[in-house]
Amino acid sequence: MKKLLTAVVLVAGTLLTGCASPATPPTPSPTPRLSVADSCKFLNTDTFVPSGTAKEQAGQIGQHYQEVADKVAPEVGAPIQKMADIMKQVAASPAGTKTKEQTAQLTEEINKIGQYCK
Repeated sequence: MKKLLTAVVLVAGTLLTGCASPATPPTPSPTPRLSVADSCKFLNTDTFVPSGTAKEQAGQIGQHYQEVADKVAPEVGAPIQKMADIMKQVAASPAGTKTKEQTAQLTEEINKIGQYCK
């Protein structure tokens, strides 16, 4: 019975593989993320400095936060992703300056990171 089951599984697997479109590239594996401890070390040594107008700086900061969020541990990356989204909104505003609400949201996300990086 086990031999029959194994044969069925092998045949089914072969058939399913044959049905896959050859034009479909394999899904790339996600980039490995840093551990929480390494993420905190990385954040403490990050020396990014934006340049240009307030609007340009907000866009650069949003992009930098996005890149960092993709690199660090998910626990730290989630608040940084929210910060990136906020800064992208700031960059899209006419003056490129943060509102009081956005400043409060950024502070809240920084505090969340602080729970992991003490």
